[in-house]
Amino acid sequence: MSGLPALIPRTVIFGNPDRADPQISPDGSRMAYLAPLDDVLNVWVGPVGGERFEPVTRDTDRGVRIYFWAHDGEHLLYLQDVGGDENWRLHKGHLESGSIEDLTPFENVQVQLVAHDKRHPGELLIAMNKEDTKLHDVYHLDLRSGELTLVAKNPGNVLGWVPDEDYVVRAAMAATPDGGAELLLRDDAESEWRTLLTWSAEDSLTSGPYGFTLDGKSLFLVESRDSNTARLTRLELESGAVEVIAADPQYDVSGVVRHPDTREVQLVAFTRARKEWVALEPELESDLEAIARLNPGDFDLVSRTHDDRRWIVAFTEDDRPVSYHAYDRDTKAATFLFHSRPELAEYELAHMEPVSFQARDGLTVEGYLTLPAGVKAENLPLVLNVHGGPWARDVWGYDPESQWFANRGYACLQVNYRGSTGYGKEFLNAGNREWGGKMHHDLVDAVQWVVEQGIADPARVAIYGGSYGGYAALVGATFTPDLFCCAVDIVGPSNLITFIETIPPYWSTYLAMLHERVGEPVKDRELLESRSPLFRVDDIKVPMLIAQGANDPRVKQSESEQIVAVMSEKGIDHEYMLFPDEGHGFAKPENRLKFYAAAERFLAAHLGGRYEDSDDR
Repeated sequence: MSGLPALIPRTVIFGNPDRADPQISPDGSRMAYLAPLDDVLNVWVGPVGGERFEPVTRDTDRGVRIYFWAHDGEHLLYLQDVGGDENWRLHKGHLESGSIEDLTPFENVQVQLVAHDKRHPGELLIAMNKEDTKLHDVYHLDLRSGELTLVAKNPGNVLGWVPDEDYVVRAAMAATPDGGAELLLRDDAESEWRTLLTWSAEDSLTSGPYGFTLDGKSLFLVESRDSNTARLTRLELESGAVEVIAADPQYDVSGVVRHPDTREVQLVAFTRARKEWVALEPELESDLEAIARLNPGDFDLVSRTHDDRRWIVAFTEDDRPVSYHAYDRDTKAATFLFHSRPELAEYELAHMEPVSFQARDGLTVEGYLTLPAGVKAENLPLVLNVHGGPWARDVWGYDPESQWFANRGYACLQVNYRGSTGYGKEFLNAGNREWGGKMHHDLVDAVQWVVEQGIADPARVAIYGGSYGGYAALVGATFTPDLFCCAVDIVGPSNLITFIETIPPYWSTYLAMLHERVGEPVKDRELLESRSPLFRVDDIKVPMLIAQGANDPRVKQSESEQIVAVMSEKGIDHEYMLFPDEGHGFAKPENRLKFYAAAERFLAAHLGGRYEDSDDR
């Protein structure tokens, strides 16, 4: 396609970042970040703004992706699984000695972080399903000795735990049999749990506890009781009085920043078309103004010192890679640290525009459209890129797949279909039992809207996605086979019955919610079969690319292989890629690059876009 900017190599978009996720040390003297060591992401540490950084971890396999400073300033902590199985283990790296210790050396056990607080520099609270694979109990961890002590036993329905500022686990969110949730409370570690309030099924996904106040007498909640949208509230425990702290009539609260000492709320975010922060402490208004002058993108506070005078902020823009600054609150000045992918500066990237349209039943649906640079937005091949979850949403900013599609000559459409989060509970609950139904209708209506604008060629539309997005791609190929010319499914369930029946054991507390929002395999068998692509394979008219991780705990390998087997039997055009060392998505760069090379060839063959003519890199 003439007029398109220079082809961006896949390694630049999908290889490891140059540097990412900087975290400042508690005293502000050092900084850590993720960067490759022999092509594997590891944690590096050095002086803030300095050049001499040394690796703290030396992983040689999947790399480190989740890490944080211990509040003692002497250790770095990181979570890591094996082969994508999501059984996270907690590791400790000692900065002076260079030693690495596995603090949770248990097979088939998943670690979740519960509390990490500056008042307890040598301690953590973690949750593990060590005694029962279905349930996470809370343990106190002494970072120096490694000693683990059970401090809260899961009664069988707890979804998440909330400690107070003294590290006493005093609140919990528990599932109810109807798909709702309860807020449990106890006075101290020896007291019995009691139900403080109940959220109905319509509120359970937009509600939950956020943390105790410093005196332990109130709880911050993000919840949608008596409101369509999720508001930030303060619940006084003794009286039951509720104070609304921040709210928007159309969008849910999407971010909360609390003061590290007073524990009062400082900032609240609402993600409308873009993320917008509101200062609840007047002194922070000048900080928001100073930060806004640094970069036109949307920002997040990603790290702060113990004295709260120095921050690290991340900026996301639609046409540039993520960038990071060290911000001094005293001087209101900032120092640029780095771009995550500086090589992208050599290439022209595309703009992402917020869009909205009316679905067939009149519901307003929002999303984002990324158009190729250098060509007219007329009669373009289109990729409908469906987000996973489905209880999540697409947001504005740099998106590697959107840039990849646009650079190859495709318009990229991302839709926050009903069932997506962030737009209030009515919009979210409109997706209940609508997998493959009205949720898919929104995607179809979005494509038709772009076609009606003259932007997309109706004969060249692909559907693409991962997880729920992968399911949507399968639905697109089976339920609306005349709309799409090809489909790409990444780790998507093909049979909703077997998908629900094979969820990870520790999802058992979410099972009632799945039954309420998707369907119950026995009672709703007919509904679930009617919404499962596996039973509509005969309707497939287009070629398909299916990719799966063998160790995926959420969407099992069998979900891809059962539909691949039927397609093979019927002679339907397809390509199947199985990654033996991956889970729910592709963490290792060599696997990502292999997949994207295959997907690029596939899309070029059926949409007519550009292709980087090289091997699997």
